[in-house]
Amino acid sequence: MNKKVTLWFTAAMLALVLVACGGNDNETTENDGGEGDVTVEPGGEIRIAIPAQPPTLDAQVTVSTASLNIGRHIYETLVALNEDYEPVPMLAESVDMSEDGLTYTFVMREGLTFHNGEPVTTDDVEASMNRWLVSSSRAKLLLEGAEFEATDDQTVVLTLQERAADVLDIMAGQSEFPAIMPKDVVEGADASGVTEYIGTGPFKFEEWAQDQYIHLSKFDDYVASEEERSGLSGKKEALVDDIYFEIVTDPFTRVSGLQTGSYDIADEIPFDNFEQVSQMNDIETHLYLNRTLTWFYNINEGPMADQKMREAVNSAINLDDLLLFAYADEELYETHPGYMNLNQVNWSNTAGEENYNVNDPERAKELLEEAGYNGEEITIITTRDYDYMYKAALSVQDQLTEIGMNVNVENYDLATFLELKTVPSEWDMLAAGTGYVTIPAQLLALNPGFAGTDDPVAQEMLKEVRTAETPEDAYEKWEELQGYLYDFLSTTVMGHQNDIIATSNRVKGFEPFQAPILWGTTVEQ
Repeated sequence: MNKKVTLWFTAAMLALVLVACGGNDNETTENDGGEGDVTVEPGGEIRIAIPAQPPTLDAQVTVSTASLNIGRHIYETLVALNEDYEPVPMLAESVDMSEDGLTYTFVMREGLTFHNGEPVTTDDVEASMNRWLVSSSRAKLLLEGAEFEATDDQTVVLTLQERAADVLDIMAGQSEFPAIMPKDVVEGADASGVTEYIGTGPFKFEEWAQDQYIHLSKFDDYVASEEERSGLSGKKEALVDDIYFEIVTDPFTRVSGLQTGSYDIADEIPFDNFEQVSQMNDIETHLYLNRTLTWFYNINEGPMADQKMREAVNSAINLDDLLLFAYADEELYETHPGYMNLNQVNWSNTAGEENYNVNDPERAKELLEEAGYNGEEITIITTRDYDYMYKAALSVQDQLTEIGMNVNVENYDLATFLELKTVPSEWDMLAAGTGYVTIPAQLLALNPGFAGTDDPVAQEMLKEVRTAETPEDAYEKWEELQGYLYDFLSTTVMGHQNDIIATSNRVKGFEPFQAPILWGTTVEQ
C-alpha cells in the first residue's frame, strides 16, 4: 500500500512547527520617496544588476549562484521548495511513496510545454532525471544506485537502492538542481554541459552577450500551477516581457546604476553599503537569510586536535561582539545555534544552545590550563576576498589574545585559502561562509572532505538521519546530531547572515526567496 507523500509531509510539519525554532522571515525595508498604491500594467522589462558572469546556464551541473539565480526562471523541477522549505509537487501533480520507502511514483501535470513548443513527455523527464543522478555531485553521492523510469505517458517512477528519508529534499535543492529539459537536449550535452537552454519556466532564454547581459523573455505558452504561490512552488506569472540580467562586477556601479535608473534591481549589495543604500530615496532594501558563518577547527592534528583546546576557544568567544564587527549592522545577522536555515521548519532547532555563545573567558582560561597550553602559536587562515570572514578571524584573534593565547592570522587570496584548508598542517582554525543547504547531509560541517571535519560518530548519526522512517524521526535524529556537534566541537555556527538586494520603488510584487525571484514582479514604466 502506498503512502501519499504530500500528506505524510503535511502531518509531520504540523507537529514540527510546534517544536522547531524558526527564524526571521524575509524582510523588506521601505525608504522615503514611496508613493501610494499604484496600478502597474503587465509588460515592459526588468533590468537587474548581478555581480558575476555565470559559467553556464546548465542548472544540473553548476553550483554557481549567478547561474542558478537565472536558471530558476528558465527551468522547473518535479518538486520545489515552498516558503517553509518543504518539498512539494511542482511539475509533478502528485508523489506517492511505497511502504518500504524504496519507490517514488511521480504523476505529471497535464499540458506542460517546453520553450521550443514541444510537449513535455515522461521520456523527457526520465532522461533529465537520470542525467541529474550522474551529473550532480550531491545526487551522485546521496542517491547512489537510484534510477528513474517512465512507466506510461503520465508517470515516472524513482527506484532507490536503500531508503532515504530526504530524497524529495535533495530533489528540491537549488544547487545543481534537477531541471527538466527535452530529451534531445539532454542527449546532445557535451563535456561542458547542454548546448541549448530550454525548460518549462515562465521565462525563456533569448541571448547571452558575454560579460554584458543575459536576456530572457516571457514564455507565452507557460502552464502555471494552480496552487498558491509559495517560495519556489505554486503559481508563477511572467508579468514583464523581458528580463535583462546585467553583469556588473563593481558594487559601486550596481548601486549608482540603481540610483540613475539604469537598473531596476541590484543584487548582492555589500554589507558596508547597507546603511547608505537603505537611506536612499526611492530605493527599497530587501534582506533574506542566506548562509551561516561557521567556525572550523582542525581536529586532525595540531593544538585543536585536543578537545579541551576547542572547548577553551568556544568558551572565550563573544559572538555578539564578533558578529557586529563582521557585519557592522545588527540587521544583517541573527545569533542562533542552528546549522540549517532558520526558516526551514522541518530541520531548524536549538540543540546545543548551552554551548553556543558561551562568552566565559574565565572558564576558557581554566580549560587552557587543563589542556596544558604553553603559548604555542595558533594559526587562523582567512581571506580578505570575503571581508566578513576576515573580520571574524580578527575578532577571534583579539578575544583569544585577551585570555593569553598566541594567535596568528594569515590572510590569503581566495584560491590559496581554499587550497590550504585541505592541508591540515597549514592551519588550526578558520571561518567560512557556508550557504544554506536543503538537508543536513549537504552541510560542509559534516563533509569529510572539507576542512578536517571527519568524525565517525557524526557520520554514523548522519546515516540514522537519512534512513529514518518518518520526518518526525529524521528531525529527532538531526536534533541529536546537532547537539553532538556542539559537544564535540569540530565546528560551531557563529551566526546567520542576511544578504541584501536593493530595488527601485518602481518595482512591484518583488519577493526574494534565497535569491531574486522575478516572476510576479512588474516595473512601473
